[in-house]
Amino acid sequence: MALGCLMIDIQGLELLNEEAERLQHSQVGGLILFARNYQSPVQLQALITEVRALRPELLIGVDHEGGRVQRFREGFTLIPPAARLGELYDQDQAAALELARDWAWLLAAELRAFDIDLSFAPVLDLGGPLSRVIGNRALHEAPQAIAALGEAWMLGMQDAGMAAVGKHFPGHGSVAEDSHLEFPVDARALYEMEACDLQPFRQLIDAGLPGMMLAHVIYPAVDHRPAGFSRVWVHELLRERYGFAGAVFTDDLSMMAATRIAEPLARVTMALEAGCDMLLLCNRPQDVAEVLAVLDAPHDTDREARLQAMRATSPCVPLHELRASARFQSTLARMQALAV
Repeated sequence: MALGCLMIDIQGLELLNEEAERLQHSQVGGLILFARNYQSPVQLQALITEVRALRPELLIGVDHEGGRVQRFREGFTLIPPAARLGELYDQDQAAALELARDWAWLLAAELRAFDIDLSFAPVLDLGGPLSRVIGNRALHEAPQAIAALGEAWMLGMQDAGMAAVGKHFPGHGSVAEDSHLEFPVDARALYEMEACDLQPFRQLIDAGLPGMMLAHVIYPAVDHRPAGFSRVWVHELLRERYGFAGAVFTDDLSMMAATRIAEPLARVTMALEAGCDMLLLCNRPQDVAEVLAVLDAPHDTDREARLQAMRATSPCVPLHELRASARFQSTLARMQALAV
């Protein structure tokens, strides 16, 4: 079955019957996992095995960056906040870039042990005290440092057979509001953003970034719609001006900044018309049911190819073998020293 345009979620530690039916819907192409879906490595493996038996081709993703955004904890390596890499970068750039690649490899390789395709990382937003939702999730405050560390992170995920997804284009670090709870607006002109926030995204595009997640932020000097609903941002700027050829993901269409735009089906339609490839619709199963009852998005071979390119390419190495490797042990020691 071709990959549909929706990435949906489930409520607990195992599949309910109605969730299994939804995952087999032709408009569904992915499953995103949350902390509520994780109890232990054994339980996670059983859940993913059940999902793969239903739809082997589904993209399975998770927000697993490290720091406060790490969905699986007990039984997984605890990853420090990305800002720790930025602190090391200020002391020793070469060591920071080497560790960023190994750090991302370790993070991705542990997920690949469970046949997970994607972690939505790295964060390419500007760090600093302004944003309430980004904070120490950011690699650094300086665009060039973010770009350098972000590229190393992308390569580390690639080493593990996982495609990186940069976020949150065109930048969430210069607004205070949290789009999960509020409606962020960034009033700057495009040239101001291109001189700062957009630099890491553009440099990683040039380096071959395979995936991009868009911000639920309105930039009224560019368009009145949030970036993920905006054809100006997705098609005219991201695709045509900046040359991005990879897969475009929305952030969760059930976040506050998205729900205020329109009803569920209208949000999905707007994001598709803007040019997004895969739309995350999470945390509101009633919205998923409503959309799947009527959505009939046509098959798009170009979109399908972009999404297929996001599929993991490496075999699933068991955790005990992974953790016995020299690269794992070296990375873990350096990561733990940095965390302290």
